[in-house]
Amino acid sequence: MTAVSWWDRLPRPLDPLRSFKVKTGLLVGSAITLAAFTFWIGASWQFRWALLAALTTSVLFVGFLAHGMTSPLRQMTSAARSMARGDYSIRVRATSRDEVGQLADAFNQMAADLGAADEYRRGLIGNVSHELRTPITALRAVLENMVDGVAEPDPQALRTALKQTERLGELVTDLLDLSRVEGGAIALRLGRFGVRDFLEDALEHPAVHITVEPADLTAVADQARLRQVVVNLVDNAVRHSPPGGRVTVRARAGSGLLLDVGDDGPGIPARERQRVFERFTRGATSDGGTGLGLAIARWAVELHGGTIEVLDTSDGCQISVWIPELEESV
Repeated sequence: MTAVSWWDRLPRPLDPLRSFKVKTGLLVGSAITLAAFTFWIGASWQFRWALLAALTTSVLFVGFLAHGMTSPLRQMTSAARSMARGDYSIRVRATSRDEVGQLADAFNQMAADLGAADEYRRGLIGNVSHELRTPITALRAVLENMVDGVAEPDPQALRTALKQTERLGELVTDLLDLSRVEGGAIALRLGRFGVRDFLEDALEHPAVHITVEPADLTAVADQARLRQVVVNLVDNAVRHSPPGGRVTVRARAGSGLLLDVGDDGPGIPARERQRVFERFTRGATSDGGTGLGLAIARWAVELHGGTIEVLDTSDGCQISVWIPELEESV
């Protein structure tokens, strides 16, 4: 924050007025009135001194009134220069109720939004760099060992290299999905489908138990986007489940489609239940993953106008998804 000059700390008597034109008219009228009044008082003086006194008092009074009208504009100019240098912390004193005051309010909101966007950009770059560094470092180590003859290119070493390559591919795919969702480039293709057939086709994992009530339940949604939701939720549940644990997926009707995905893992602490849907957020019990799956699931659900939340359960973790009743695309 830059220091505020004494001139900008002066009171602004015209701030309550809601029109800049009214302020300008009042300013001109005040100047003429004050000049005439001063000249009338100094009528007994010599003419040149009376005129000088009238002009001086008018200029001082007009300057006092006008500073509050132009001060926000000067502050916005200074703040814009600071923003061009990357400093988004400057705010304009917005006490006026006229068009300039509304402009100052809008400027402050824009500065806050730009600051948040810049902070998000910096955090995203840092997170992506960190996420890419880990599999690249591991893959490089495996390949260097093979090239230097330290390790043989046996199936185990190749599987390790393949695993890191798959992780890189997963991260890139998640980032592309995330950018398309955030950029609004994904249009929903809504259609009606059988929920059981959809889940059985999307979830081919022996540890997943699917329940659909009623058995012939149908829903309207974008199947590609909804597949991202259930696959990411189930992958997250499988990753956190203990060996031999079971993941349950329950679908039922409820003013739309209700999907519950539960596991036998350690669960998510109450303080982290909102943060798990943020980008690159992983809990203390996380094992692998890119930290983007739940963020993508949330955006895909919100594209449908639905909600996603972590339920309060005593054992394991249960995430509930609600997709409202939608009309099929023509």
